[in-house]
Amino acid sequence: MHNTSAHERAQHFLSEEKAFRLGQLLTESFHPKTRILSQTLGQDTKAGIRMLQSVDDDIKEAMAGLFGQGPFSELVTALLWAMEQKQRIFFTGCGATGRLSILLEAAWRAFWQTQPQLQRQMPQMEDRCISVMAGGDFALIKSVEGFEDYPDFGRKQLREAGVKANDVVVAITEGGETPFVIGTAWEGLESGAEVFFVYNNPTDMLREHVQRSREVMDEPRIHKLDLATGPMAIGGSTRMQATTAELLVVGAALEMALMRFLQQKLDAKDLADLDLQAQSVEQYQQGFAGLLAELGSKATVAALAQATEFEAGIYNKNGLITYVTDWSLLDVLTDTTERSPTFMVPPFRKQGDERSPLSWGFVKHPLYDTVQTWKHMLRRVPRGLSWTQADYVGLSAPAELQAQPPLLNNQEIHRFRIGNEADPSRSSVTDTACVWVVLPDEWKLFQDASVKQFTAPFAQTVALSIGGQSLLDLPGADQQLHCACALPDSPLQLWKHLAVKLVLNTLSTATMARMNRVIGNAMVWLSPSNKKLIDRGCRLIAQTTGCSYERACYVLHETMADIARPAAPGEAPPSPVAQAIERIGLA
Repeated sequence: MHNTSAHERAQHFLSEEKAFRLGQLLTESFHPKTRILSQTLGQDTKAGIRMLQSVDDDIKEAMAGLFGQGPFSELVTALLWAMEQKQRIFFTGCGATGRLSILLEAAWRAFWQTQPQLQRQMPQMEDRCISVMAGGDFALIKSVEGFEDYPDFGRKQLREAGVKANDVVVAITEGGETPFVIGTAWEGLESGAEVFFVYNNPTDMLREHVQRSREVMDEPRIHKLDLATGPMAIGGSTRMQATTAELLVVGAALEMALMRFLQQKLDAKDLADLDLQAQSVEQYQQGFAGLLAELGSKATVAALAQATEFEAGIYNKNGLITYVTDWSLLDVLTDTTERSPTFMVPPFRKQGDERSPLSWGFVKHPLYDTVQTWKHMLRRVPRGLSWTQADYVGLSAPAELQAQPPLLNNQEIHRFRIGNEADPSRSSVTDTACVWVVLPDEWKLFQDASVKQFTAPFAQTVALSIGGQSLLDLPGADQQLHCACALPDSPLQLWKHLAVKLVLNTLSTATMARMNRVIGNAMVWLSPSNKKLIDRGCRLIAQTTGCSYERACYVLHETMADIARPAAPGEAPPSPVAQAIERIGLA
């Protein structure tokens, strides 16, 4: 017998939520290069790693078109103008693009904080770049259900961030259809800001298939920056190639504008003292192509394969991994956080929560406490949300949000203990590992006695080094894995961020595929926590079983209702998509 409420919810989704039927979009399709990814990784890890990396080559092949668009040069000009006129620059996003926005702000702040003389000459420049992520900074570490689906939430967050006339708003959405991000674009426009809309699906495709996107495309006052490169390595996993292309292109635009600004403001000697060279569009293209080639070398692929087999081995034995890092803390946390919604592994657990399962992976800083670590990582104090019930009522939010507003403030953010406080839960299980993520100029940090003391409780210590051409000895590491590549200095250290992202995206995706959280190149272990993901779940079920989209929708909602019970302490929830596939297969 059907679960009546589930049946009604499925009917409602099919009849009333057609705006979230996104299967026609390029970012939601399945890449032919990775059609047998999970099977390949199961037989030959190195071959699977190269298969994953081959999709990054799509970005390289598309770069001339990405950088050659008029809106790219317009973005550089607008960012430079904002710096000259002391206006503010807002980066907005949701999910992976929200984390990208936070990363861009942190990279901007890091530049000014490491240049005290420039700070004295140009005070307040550090505060002129602001990120706005759906759900606030809390969502950096744990997705906030519901925020993505409502444009008014985006409007309110950007308004509260203080957008004004003549500011610049860069609204970033991988699919080009996220309601929250679209809301920030409209709010920026109505506030008199110059608005750029950055996305990874072909403009004509969005115009044809998605009404809310068509309205943005047809608005001549909004600059459109189309960064489409093709399908993702894993169908719909836009944390990978889509966000990589956005980091490359938007990061390059911000660096180019910053270098031009500094060239105007500084004399030749002060500029030379910075030891930074302005890069042309061609140099960014060549640099990215070179980075991909180095990460695809035989030695680095072997290191990534070894790291993948190591991680999968730990998780298959119900073990835990804790990443320890310094400079790349935000990059590592981003990748580790994004594994939860993508592959439905347990999210980070807060201090005091003894009921939720422990996350398979976690991130900690070995030298600072949690409050210091959050500030060190973001280069500022976190910006949580303190919306009240009245705020959600005023936004006509869903009934569950009005009845029980989520706690998203800084106090809740600090309950994620990513500092050096002892956490026996991470090291008390049988198979535990501490993985150091090390960049070339961080060797001394990881030889510090206090770092070694911090990592001592773990059963194994692995050093994963990124950058440089040779592996330097790290005493205390049981195993050392090296990804060789050049990491030239740039104002925002863009090449370091890109390298860490490419390495960790490949490692985490390959690990999950080896653990059967991916079938072929479909992420069937998926949490349908918003309307876009419900649609994706229905399509995955239909594709895997051969049933109709409609039947997949009904079975998915029934499965979601059946497993919507309080979990036992420490129990991880099952995947409703995977269970729905099994139900249909057994029917």
